Amino acid sequence: MVMNPILEVKDLNVHYGVIQALKGVSFHVEEGEVVALIGANGAGKTTTLHTISGLIKATSGEILLHGESILKVPGHKLVGMGLAQVPEGRRVFADRTVAQNLRLGAFSRNDKAEVEETLNFVYERFPRLKERETQLAGTLSGGEQQMLATGRALMSKPKIILMDEPSMGLSPIFVNEIFDIIQKMHDDGVTVLLVEQNAKKALSIADRAYVLETGKIVMEGDAKELLDNEDIKKAYLGE
Repeated sequence: MVMNPILEVKDLNVHYGVIQALKGVSFHVEEGEVVALIGANGAGKTTTLHTISGLIKATSGEILLHGESILKVPGHKLVGMGLAQVPEGRRVFADRTVAQNLRLGAFSRNDKAEVEETLNFVYERFPRLKERETQLAGTLSGGEQQMLATGRALMSKPKIILMDEPSMGLSPIFVNEIFDIIQKMHDDGVTVLLVEQNAKKALSIADRAYVLETGKIVMEGDAKELLDNEDIKKAYLGE
């Protein structure tokens, strides 16, 4: 029985012209959970996130945030409703400093004193960002930009963060570091919907997971159980 999930996706269908990208996708995310969406390239993972965050229009279905429909809410208003996204490819503001990028994450907030508290919290979580607060974001390494994009999302004090392929293009050391950060966010009670190509890493830190194949959810369950599932091992873990 599902109790008041933060995010509920019900029978979501999305078309790109005549091509159906999502076919009746349904899942939910409870408060404090890390839920992973895994699947091969082209399975519909990023399309799902972009539809939730208002960047792509659904053909039919429903998306509820705290029980309220957000299908017709413009993307920029979702931040004020508690939904933040760490986009694929980081998308930091390259010609702004680290500190400016972080403050831009709090654009929907008016509580200046609390914004400073959140900034201090982000710097505690990401000491490297504190060290580089006056540095232009475009001069950071890929891993540092991923930290910055994550910190920027946290600045809005979100109820849920959507993370799109956070490990993409990073060195193995930074991949470990990024997943350590997601684990710490989890420990802090931040709710995360994680789309990730690295299924093994995603399942190792998630509570639950859904497997997408050609726009459909074909499997779901406890992340640790899926990590031990022979079909998942063969298809996604290279085992």
